[in-house]
Amino acid sequence: MNARLVCCGLTTLDVTQVVDRLPGADEKVVADGLDVTFGGPAANAAAVAVALGVPTTLVTVLGAGPLADVARAGLAAAGVDVVDLARGAEGVLPVSTVLVTRGTGERAVVSVNGARAPHVAADVRVLDGATALLVDGHHAGAAVPVARAARAAGLPVLLDGGSWKPTTPDLLAVVDHAVLSADLLVPGLADPRAATGAEQEAAVAAVLAAVAAHGPRFVARSAGAGDVRVRRTVAGGGVVHERVRPARVGAGDVVDTLGAGDVLHGATAAALARGSGSLDALVEGVRCATASVRHAGARGWLAAADEGVVPEVLTGV
Repeated sequence: MNARLVCCGLTTLDVTQVVDRLPGADEKVVADGLDVTFGGPAANAAAVAVALGVPTTLVTVLGAGPLADVARAGLAAAGVDVVDLARGAEGVLPVSTVLVTRGTGERAVVSVNGARAPHVAADVRVLDGATALLVDGHHAGAAVPVARAARAAGLPVLLDGGSWKPTTPDLLAVVDHAVLSADLLVPGLADPRAATGAEQEAAVAAVLAAVAAHGPRFVARSAGAGDVRVRRTVAGGGVVHERVRPARVGAGDVVDTLGAGDVLHGATAAALARGSGSLDALVEGVRCATASVRHAGARGWLAAADEGVVPEVLTGV
C-alpha cells in the first residue's frame, strides 16, 4: 500500500519569540530568538507526516499577499502539497504571535485562527489516492464533506480536537478517531483541569464518553506530560479503557512545547495512513510528541537523531 495523507484545516503564519518570562501589563521585555514560519494544527501535522515519509496534501486557506507567500514557501520547502481554497483572496491568512518561555518551554499564543477566513468548500477529489484524512476543526465547510467522503470510502478519519467549536458535532459524526487536547471542553460538562484525583478521573471519562456519543469509536485525550487516556468501542459495542504513558522527559530537557500536540496528531495520522491500528498509531504519535519537546519549534526535532522512548500502554484502567 502506498500511504498518502490528506490534512484539511488551518494554516497560520507564526511569529515566535523566546523570552525569559512573559511580560506583565504595560511592560516590555527583550526577546532572544525570533522565528517566522508557517504554523497551524493541520499545516504542522502535514509537515510532520511528510518528514516521517508519508506524502501529504494540505487543504487549507492561504490566500494572496506577502504573508501568504512566506507560508506557501515554507510549506513547499517542507515538501507539503497545498490545495489553497482561497487563492487570490487578500488578507485571509491568520498571524499567530507566540512567546516561548526559556527554561520551561511553555508557550503563550495569541491568534485569530480561522475567524476571518472566508467560507470555503473543497472538492472531495482531493482524496484521490489517499489512505487517511486528518481534520483539525477549522474550515468546517470544507472539512465536513471531505471527511464524510473519506469515511464512505473506508479511510480512517482523525480529528485533531484542539477546542470545541459550533461545528465540532458535525465533524465528530463523520470521524473515526478523535484525539483531544486537554483544552477541549465539552459544553455542559465539568472542566477536568479544575479537578484532582478521582473527580478528575471521572471528569475525563465523561468527556471521552460524550465525544464518543457523537460517533468516533476511538477517543483519546492528551494531558501534556501526563497519561493519554483512551476510550475504544470494540466489536459488539463493548468499551475498553486504556492509557498511553509517555516516556519521562526531565524538566531541564524541555526546550519548547510549541506544536507538541500537532506532532502528536501528525505522527498518529501518518501511522494510520500506513495502515497501523488505532492504538499503535497513537503510541507512535506520543513517541514523536515526546521527542519534539526536547527541541525548538514544532519541527525542530525532525532533524535530530533523538527519537524518544517508546511509550508504555496500560490496559484495563
